[in-house]
Amino acid sequence: MIVNIGEILVDLIGKQEGDTLAFQRFAGGAPFNVVCAAKRMGAKCGFAGCVGDDLFGNYLLQFAKERGLDYLDIRKDAEHNTTIALVQLDEHGDRSFCFNRKHTADYQICKEQIARAVDAADTVVLGTLMLSEEKGVAAADYVLALTKEQGKRLCIDVNYREDIFKGRAPKPVYEKYVAAADVLKFSEEELELLVEGDSLQDRLLRIAGEDKLVCVTLGKRGCAYAYRGAVQFLDTVDVKVIDTTGAGDAFFGCLLAQLDGADFDKLNLREVFDRANTCGALTTTRRGAIAALPTREEVFGA
Repeated sequence: MIVNIGEILVDLIGKQEGDTLAFQRFAGGAPFNVVCAAKRMGAKCGFAGCVGDDLFGNYLLQFAKERGLDYLDIRKDAEHNTTIALVQLDEHGDRSFCFNRKHTADYQICKEQIARAVDAADTVVLGTLMLSEEKGVAAADYVLALTKEQGKRLCIDVNYREDIFKGRAPKPVYEKYVAAADVLKFSEEELELLVEGDSLQDRLLRIAGEDKLVCVTLGKRGCAYAYRGAVQFLDTVDVKVIDTTGAGDAFFGCLLAQLDGADFDKLNLREVFDRANTCGALTTTRRGAIAALPTREEVFGA
């Protein structure tokens, strides 16, 4: 089973309506989006996180309960409000973010939640937004320690947000977790920030080493992945883009659904990443992240 540990929050996505910028409410947070995508693709999976004891927190908790996850542990924190991400889209569907995240709930995950989640998992997925806060770093370190102690597979989507990390250099923040992960997903910009090298291919090979599976999403250009000293580039499918929110999370969720419990050496990785590309691309054809997820049949075929 895949268990994601990390942020769940509300995305308020803006849409221009005459002179008014109107916002629609969606459930979000990269780890929660990813687990919903993995579940949609047929995986057994769960989630552990934290929300505020407020209007948005109640909405998220009810929404999560309706996803049919195999494991769910969302704590309501009376001392912190639910985290909010304000999202504005340009004419191409590309996003700009503004986070309402001062002393909020998403990184208030407690040790008891982490211990239960790691015990339940075969594959542990660590959300990295928590690394921007001291308490979140302590939680991430505990996830890392328990996952390695129990011999579980650790997967990480780097998901670096410059405004969240307040100008701090990302490499020292992420270095330990990137080194420990068995599966890593980067954006092209994140790969350049965190890994030295003369080219994208060189960076992928450097970070993958002998046994990591490492991939980078390239937007309209698809993706690339490295494993066992080889790099492959794959095109994505051509779609009319409405909203890119959650596309990378859909990609990663579909990827994890195919990797959970599998021996990477026995997989057709090109086919695995083709499906992940398709899942990510189809998600951009509708608004929202979870609401826009395609069905398993749309991705895998009938």
